Parts: sequence; C-alpha cells; structure tokens
Amino acid sequence: MNAASPPVKLGAAMAARRTPEQLKARRQWVWREMLTSLWAPLSLLGIAFVPYVTLIEVAPSTAGWAQPAMKGFGLLMVAYFVALLIWRNVSPKEKAIRQLRHDARELIAEDERILARVQGKVPAQASERITEQALRVETASMEGDVARLQAEVKTLEALTAEHLGAYRKQSAWDFIGGFAKALLIALVIRTVIVEPYRIPSGSMLPTLQIGDQVFVNKFIYGVRIPFLNVVPFRIVRAPARGDVIVFNNPVDESKDFIKRVIGVPGDTVEIVDGVVVINGQPQPRQLVSTDYVVHNWNEQGGEWFDEEEVLYREDLAGVEHATLQNAVQQPSKAREGPFVVPADHVFVMGDNRNNSLDSRYGLGGPIRVAYVPFGHIKGKAMVVWLSLGYGGLLSNLFGGTGLRVDRFFEPVR
Repeated sequence: MNAASPPVKLGAAMAARRTPEQLKARRQWVWREMLTSLWAPLSLLGIAFVPYVTLIEVAPSTAGWAQPAMKGFGLLMVAYFVALLIWRNVSPKEKAIRQLRHDARELIAEDERILARVQGKVPAQASERITEQALRVETASMEGDVARLQAEVKTLEALTAEHLGAYRKQSAWDFIGGFAKALLIALVIRTVIVEPYRIPSGSMLPTLQIGDQVFVNKFIYGVRIPFLNVVPFRIVRAPARGDVIVFNNPVDESKDFIKRVIGVPGDTVEIVDGVVVINGQPQPRQLVSTDYVVHNWNEQGGEWFDEEEVLYREDLAGVEHATLQNAVQQPSKAREGPFVVPADHVFVMGDNRNNSLDSRYGLGGPIRVAYVPFGHIKGKAMVVWLSLGYGGLLSNLFGGTGLRVDRFFEPVR
C-alpha cells in the first residue's frame, strides 16, 4: 500500500524542480504572456490612470499638459488592444496555442487546489507523477509546440483523473465561496473606492455632456453605507463649494443626480439676476459668449437638438467653471432665495442654470426647496473616462451619437 504524501503545494513543488535555465526561460515567457494578453493594455491604462487622477485633483493646473498626455496614452492602449485582438484571431497557431495554454493553466490550478484540500490523502508517488507531468506541460507551453502541448495536457488530464478523480467534483460551497468573494470585491470597489456614472441629461452642460461617463471618488467624503444613507466617519474632507457630486436624490431615492455644490452648512444662498450670492458676497462671473450652442437630447423624440445659450465663466469660492443662462430669460431681474443651508446638508445647482431640477426646485419633487443630506452623497465626480454623445466617431451611423474622443480623461471642474 502506497504511503500518503505530506501536504503538497503543487506550485512550490514545481518551482523546486526548475533549473536556473528553466527559471530564466519561464520569466521571459511569463512577461510575453502578460504583454500579449488582452488585459495588458487595460491594466497599463489603469496603472496610469491612478496617478493621473491624483495629479489633477491635487494640482488642477497640471491638467493642461497631463490630459493630452493621458489621452494620447489612452489612444495608444486602444490601438494596442485592437492589434492584439486582430493578431490573436488572424493567426491560427496563436489561437490554438492560447486555448491549449488556457486549458493547461486551468488543469494545473485545479490539481493544486485539490492537493491542497485533501491534505496528504494522495499517495506520494502520485503527487510526484503529477508534479513532473505539470512541468512537462509548462515546458511544452513555453516552447509553443501545439502538438506536443496537446499531448502533454492530455497526459496530465489522464493522471488527474486517475489519482485525483475522486476529489474533482466541486462542492456547492466552493462555488458559493468563489462567487461570494467576487461579489464582495465588486461591492467594496463600488462602495468605498470608485463608481462609474453616466450623465443622462443636460443639466450640467457645458461642464458635462450628455453621454459622458465619469468616475466618482467614493472615499473622499467618507464611507457611505448604502440604503441606510449614513456616513459613519469622514476620510478626507467634507463636501466643499464647487464640488461636482453624485447623490441619491432624497426626494426620489430611485434616482441618482449629479449637480454642483453651491452652498455648504450655514451658508445663505441667493441668485440675483443669475449671479450666485453666498453670505451676501456675489460670486464673480465673466461673460464669454452670447450665442453659445449646446446639444441637448429629446427623450420623447429620441433625437438631438441645438439650443443657443449665454455662456459665462463663474468663480465659485475659487473654483472656476462654465455656466449657461437661457438667452430669452437673460434680461429678467429674477431673484431666487434666500436659501439657508441646514447642518449636514448641501445646496446644489446644475451648471445649465435654466434647465436643472436642483435644490431651488425641490430636486424635481413637490416641495419648494430641497437640500441634499451628507448621507445621500455618493461621491465627487473626478474625470470623464468615456463619452458617447453628440458627434464624434461613427455618429453618422447612430443618429448623431458617437464616440467623443475629445472628452476622454477630461477633468471634472
């Protein structure tokens, strides 16, 4: 009767048997596999994106050169991805060897999981045979010989069935555990780190275009507990005037809105002749154009239409940004407010001042004025990472909607 082996880690056993020449060849092969994976351009883009966002948040003035550089790098990664995709599908050998390598990795990973789980129940001789065969599979994979790799994988499959067949059936708990881990990681990322948000309307024109996809910084104001709408502790700072925030509408919690913070707790906000007045101090704005054209979307008709607006450059407590005023309503002497912002709330408005269901108008609800509680704020909009809006690539084929390359990595100011 064969003696049982001690607990085996297949990866460690394979590493112990590799010669220095095999180790060097494997390192080169691993790098080649990484750089020819479809994940390579996406990973490189993600790695570059983190310092880019950090830079433009900490030093906004750097966006003038950082955005074109990031945009160029992003387009290079798109070209990289497309080239890999074409090469992997046009070359029959590459297509075949990649599939075999995938099967080999899955089989070796399965053997490693089983050997770790059964904790020495497999005979030592069987573990040795599996380890040696896994090394042969790895060598054939590095050499890129389709026929040999196919034969070696088939042999390893036979050994696995012979010695580990009784343990191969995946339990329901294994499946549930794997699914739960993936779900937990996704929830942590979306709840604590970053979340995408699509701009659905023209209320933030011209700062944000309809169809812009923005990344939302989820941790800057503190970790928010979804559904409970509670922020137990603050991480970086409280929402500040000028921040563009995404929030769960307190009047209609089935909807998320994106607006600009105008007033913070304790502020008295008024709008006089279109000028924002905070605590009695008018916020400076400069006229830029009296016939600025924006592209809006008609949801009922399902089509784009042009609107002529008056464009201003507003300075809100040191945060400069563009705003629009309706040309027809421009000469009016309207006064809105005063609005006194309560504790732990903010007063928000859209940059498209005459076309925004914001705090002035009850956030679309029946009440006269509505403030946004801190607990409903999901985060601060950081940067446009994708834009499918008016014009751009292929817009002629899709009713005027196309890929807006010019919007890529646009900082949200």
